[in-house]
Formats: sequence, structure tokens, C-alpha cells
Amino acid sequence: QVQLVESGGGLVQPGGSLRLSCAASGSILSLNVMGWYRQAPGRQRELVATITSGGNTGYADSVKGRFTISRDSAKNTVNLQMNSLKPEDTAVYYCNLVQGYARSSYWGQGTQVTVSS
Repeated sequence: QVQLVESGGGLVQPGGSLRLSCAASGSILSLNVMGWYRQAPGRQRELVATITSGGNTGYADSVKGRFTISRDSAKNTVNLQMNSLKPEDTAVYYCNLVQGYARSSYWGQGTQVTVSS
């Protein structure tokens, strides 16, 4: 079993920055993909960014150039640096880990990010 714990959410003004962190523990394989998703009220959960154990990254078009995902595989942590935040970035942000032949998927409990003046 895998546990994911997010931290770093909060309230920030438009144009501001926040850094989210996620710590994974449990039965973690060396090859996996970690990522961040978000869900705004009344909307479906959407992909924000992913990073493989090899360091390859992918981003949603809406966050390219503003958000940066990084990881420390030795510590099983993944971070999301969010700059130039916009009100439309307001959502609950979830950490995700996918691993194994069966592509088992694990989720954190979510952390609220609110961008408002």
C-alpha cells in the first residue's frame, strides 16, 4: 500500500506563488509516475503536471510556463512550484502516484489552493 500526504496549499493573491509538496510512503516501486491533479467546484478532476522516475515532465497547457514539477526519488517526494497564479487556478490539488504492471493509482487527500484578492 502507498500513502500520499500533500502540504503547502493556502490563500494567495493573483500573481503570487505557492509551492505544494507531496510525500509518498509505503510500498513504492523504483519506476513510477508522480503527478498533480486539481479539481475546481463543479468541474472534473484534471491533470496539472506529471513527472516520471526518470525525470520526464508533462504539463497541462493552462499551466505551462507558470508551474514547475520536480521530484526527489530518493525521498519519494514531488513538488509543484506555482508562479503567476490566477483565480482560475483555484482548486483542490491532489498528488498522484502510478506504478506497477497494473498501473495501480494512489491519491493523496488533497490540499486547497485559493487565488483571490
